[in-house]
Amino acid sequence: MLKGFRDFLFRGNVIDLAVAVVMGTAFVEIVTAFTKGIINPLLALFGGTNELGLGIQLDSSKPATFIAIGPIITAALNFVIIAAILYFVLVLPASHAMKRWGKDKEAAITDTQLLTEIRDLLAEGRRSGGGRHES
Repeated sequence: MLKGFRDFLFRGNVIDLAVAVVMGTAFVEIVTAFTKGIINPLLALFGGTNELGLGIQLDSSKPATFIAIGPIITAALNFVIIAAILYFVLVLPASHAMKRWGKDKEAAITDTQLLTEIRDLLAEGRRSGGGRHES
């Protein structure tokens, strides 16, 4: 049981995934700092004199009725920045590498082709008498 767990942990995919999660978390912190340090002050320019930032106050006598639009824009920008960088730094180069050095798509066999080959091999084995083993 422990051997199986150890094999699972030391499989290449699990270690790569763990490294990717840690790096992704650190990268999110960088993008968040960028948006808080640069994007949020720029959004505050459009927020007017409201100390809560860019948004809409539904009832001026109740501060809890403020709909903050700035954090929504910031989160959307975080998502777009992270998605763009991941695409251009990881996905695009990986797809080019797979096209260049990966297996050809023509080499992949479909389920139907595989079943046809198995059927033909079984039929050939029956014709040659190799399909039956008597005890």
